[in-house]
Amino acid sequence: MADTVRTETLRQRFARKHYIDSWDAEDVEAWENGGKDVAKRNLIWSVIAEHVGFSVWSVWSVMVLFMPTDVYGIDAAGKFFLVAVPTLVGALLRIPYTVATARFGGRNWTVFSALVLLVPLLGALYLMLNPGHSYTTFMLVAALAGVGGGNFASSMTNINAFYPQRLKGWALGLNAGGGNIGVPAIQLVGLLVIATLGNTEPWIVCAAYLVFCGVAALGAALFMDNLGDQKADLRAMGRALKFSDAWVISFLYIGTFGSFIGFSFAFGQVLQINFLASGDTAAQASLHAAQIAFIGPLLGSISRPLGGKLADRIGGGKITMYTFVGMALAAAVLIVAGTLDDASAGAASGGVFTAMVLGFIALFLLSGVGNGSVYKMIPSIFEAKAQGLPGADRAAKAAWSRSMSGALIGFAGAIGGLGGVGINLVFRGSYGGEAQSATMAFWVFAIFYLVCIAVTWFVFLRRPQPTVTPAPSAPVPAQATPLSDAAV
Repeated sequence: MADTVRTETLRQRFARKHYIDSWDAEDVEAWENGGKDVAKRNLIWSVIAEHVGFSVWSVWSVMVLFMPTDVYGIDAAGKFFLVAVPTLVGALLRIPYTVATARFGGRNWTVFSALVLLVPLLGALYLMLNPGHSYTTFMLVAALAGVGGGNFASSMTNINAFYPQRLKGWALGLNAGGGNIGVPAIQLVGLLVIATLGNTEPWIVCAAYLVFCGVAALGAALFMDNLGDQKADLRAMGRALKFSDAWVISFLYIGTFGSFIGFSFAFGQVLQINFLASGDTAAQASLHAAQIAFIGPLLGSISRPLGGKLADRIGGGKITMYTFVGMALAAAVLIVAGTLDDASAGAASGGVFTAMVLGFIALFLLSGVGNGSVYKMIPSIFEAKAQGLPGADRAAKAAWSRSMSGALIGFAGAIGGLGGVGINLVFRGSYGGEAQSATMAFWVFAIFYLVCIAVTWFVFLRRPQPTVTPAPSAPVPAQATPLSDAAV
């Protein structure tokens, strides 16, 4: 009888209109009696809203395919810088977006963050219909698209609070992967427009996403919930950053997510430049680039949940290091292909071009796996550290772990986004040099991945040093010894 009453109480608590005052995902009984259904519903609409956010964030990676130099007056180097601007703004906005769900409620903030996406879309639509504006104006409007990048941090922090530790790798991977698919989705919409109407009607892409933003906001308002006990603030972020592991995770995320978002924004332009060099007209180059560009971000998005699931089973540290090994090898393929292309003055064989495309596709696929494994490491690290909290019960340890994890998710996401800025700036410098090729950029990427391999092994995969159990009154150490891979 008592169990029946508790079950009814749990269902009533979860049935309250868009607000849950107390949520404990680790309570197995509550989870099985309605909790997992609530979490699933919030996850679905979180994915949709984040998906649209990523699409708007990457809208200029599509718009540049509609921007012939003779019409808009912006060359290849200028376009790389143009798409770097929203990447930078989106990365910086991830820090305040991290604490927004705790301050305003996950449901409330998701509705707002979906509606604010209308502003950069309307700005892009206006500029693309009126190409006579200055480059500075284009940069300012492109910067507005950065609000779409902030959605990731608020969405991930919110979903992290809904799911138990044993399911976080899969849930966070699915949430992030579904959001990441927003990049190839808008590129597919752009491809459809170019294939049917040519490269002169970019406003259709913007108009379509005005509708999608409205759908995301409406769905979040109807089906998501606010959590009353969700904790995340800038002070929590400051406390999280006292741990050396937090900075290492952020650095590694530059290599995984920075690669994903940076290549997503740049891949279409790299392809377009290659097609123009082979003799295509501007319209033909745009179409041919669009036919290929979406494949990389799509595979990178799909592989992200896989990375989280592999990390759940094998360990985040191992999967992350294996990922960087693969990315270094893929960069080596690009170096060889780029060198051969340079030697032939842009008239390399189809085999060289194919190798270059396959190298990029491998980087996308592996970056997705690495994104999932790195983010799985965050809650695992703080869950392990929480066990050393003196005098704390299970609920207090779980709350501390959620707070620290949520704070670091936003900070690491911001730092990772800055990696995307770096990739576009490296490409800009590479194409702006005397050689006007991407080979120098490929060398930079390869060296960076080798550094990531060394850092991952040194911090997370070395044989752990003997640790001394802290005294009951001792705080959790800010400089932790290397964790075993079972913890990460």
